Amino acid sequence: MTVSAPQLDVYSQPTLSTLMPSVLASLGAAGEANRLHLPDSRHTVVLLIDGLGWNLLHRHREYAPFLDSLSGRPIRAGFPTTTATSIASLGTGLPSGSHGITGYQSYVREVRGALNWLSWQSGRGRDERGRLVPEVTQPSPTVFERATAAGISCRTVAPAKFDGSGLTRAVLRGGTFTGIHAYGDLIAHVAAAARAGDRTLTYCYLSEIDTLGHIYGPGSESWLNQLTLVDRLVENVVAGLEGTDSTLYVTADHGMVTVDDKDKIDFDTAPALSDDVVTLAGEPRCRHVHTRRGAAADVADRWRAELGHRMWIGTRDEALAAGLFGPAVRSEIHDRIGHVVAIAQGGVAVVRRKVESRLSALPGQHGALTDDELLIPLLHGTTTA
Repeated sequence: MTVSAPQLDVYSQPTLSTLMPSVLASLGAAGEANRLHLPDSRHTVVLLIDGLGWNLLHRHREYAPFLDSLSGRPIRAGFPTTTATSIASLGTGLPSGSHGITGYQSYVREVRGALNWLSWQSGRGRDERGRLVPEVTQPSPTVFERATAAGISCRTVAPAKFDGSGLTRAVLRGGTFTGIHAYGDLIAHVAAAARAGDRTLTYCYLSEIDTLGHIYGPGSESWLNQLTLVDRLVENVVAGLEGTDSTLYVTADHGMVTVDDKDKIDFDTAPALSDDVVTLAGEPRCRHVHTRRGAAADVADRWRAELGHRMWIGTRDEALAAGLFGPAVRSEIHDRIGHVVAIAQGGVAVVRRKVESRLSALPGQHGALTDDELLIPLLHGTTTA
C-alpha cells in the first residue's frame, strides 16, 4: 500500500524548525514567533541528542529514568529525517525547502554532483567549502545571529572537530563556538555559558546514541548502555546549571529503525531502478533520484512497479505539491530535490553495496516518515536561581 499525500503533510504540526524561534521569543527577542508557547526564560539551554527518537526513548524508558522524569511531548523532525537537514532546520528556524539542505546527500549544481552536507564534500572526499561557500549557500540569518543581534549571549557547545565545518558555518554561525573533547567538557562549558550574561542561549550536541544505533541497531545492548550514560550526563548537566535559573530543552534530530539485510535493495544490481538515473542522492530510506532529461515519468513508473508497495514514489512536482519540503520552496533549491523522490515504509531501504558500502551495511537507518523516524522528543526542565 502506498502512502497517500495527506500523510505527507509533515508541517501540519510543530517541527524542529519551530523550536529555536520559540526559544528566542521566550528569551525576549522581538519579531520571533513562539509557536510552541514556551514560557519566558532568561537562560536557556537546548541539548540535541542525535538519533534519540520519541518512540525509541519511550520504548526503553527504564534505561533513561532522568529523561523520563522530565515533562515533554513529541514534535516532528521535519523532512527528510536526517541529521544535516534537521540541524539546518534547528539552526535557521526554516524547513528544508527554505534552507536548502534537502537530505544527507543532495545533487548540487555548483559541484556537478552529489554533496554530503555533513562533511561538505563531493566525489572522493573533495572539500567543497571553497567552491560552495557555506555562508552564501545558506544565506538566511541563523537563529544564533538573530539571538546575538537581540543582545542575547549565544554559545554553541559541540565536538571541537565541527568548528569551522561547512555545516557549522552554514546553519550554526553566530555567537561563540566552544569545542569539547569529552562529556566533562560539555558539562563545564554549558554551566559557564549560562552564567555568561543577563540573557543566554546555549546549544549543545551529542552524537553517540546515533553512532551506536547505526552500527548495532537502535535498542541493541550497546545502544541501551549508551542511553543510560547519556541519561546520567543530562542529569549532571542540570546539576551544573543549579543556581542559574535556567530552562533546559532536550530534543533530537530524528529517530531510527532497524533494516534487515534481506530488506535492502541494491540499486546497482536492479536495472528497473537504475536505468536512466544519472545521480542517486539522499540515503537508503529517502532517495533523491535524478534522471536523464525527460525520463522522470518513466523512472517514477518503474520505481513504483518495483517498490510502490513498500515506498512512496513521487515526482519532484508531486513532492513539492505534498509540502514535503515545507510550504514554500525557493526556486534555486528545486535542483537539490530528485526528479523522483522515494520514501521508505516499513523496513525497506535502497542501498548501493559497492558505491556506498559502509552506509549500506549499517542496520540502523533513518530518513523516512514512519513515526519511529519522524517523532522526536521535546523535554524540558528548570533549575533554581
